[in-house]
Amino acid sequence: MPETIEIQLKKGALTLCVLALLNRHDSYAYEIASTLSEAIDMGEGTIYPLMRRMQSDGQVETYLVESSSGPSRKYYRLTDAGRRALEAQTSEWRAFVTAVEGVMNADAEPAPPVAVANTPAATAERGAEQ
Repeated sequence: MPETIEIQLKKGALTLCVLALLNRHDSYAYEIASTLSEAIDMGEGTIYPLMRRMQSDGQVETYLVESSSGPSRKYYRLTDAGRRALEAQTSEWRAFVTAVEGVMNADAEPAPPVAVANTPAATAERGAEQ
């Protein structure tokens, strides 16, 4: 079964969402996953591979913060490259949304219905086209 457009949109916007969250404040992966789970119904398991990729791409860096209730937490913060990526992706996202909205809201006339039946009118119309 093909993936829905919603799943594809989430995958495409996930890095942008993480960059935007980290632009507000440093955070740890579980907190990011929880926020995105509430906002866009994204699964928690998706965030950890993404954070590793973003770190290897130089968009985020990590540091440890001791916790009184357990092991130290790994926090993520944006690097300069991450801020540039956020700026570029935000610009691309806004241009994409504008383009999609333009297509959806265009004042073009709707396409005429397609004749698929073998009615006399449809048969005559196909004959006239040939």
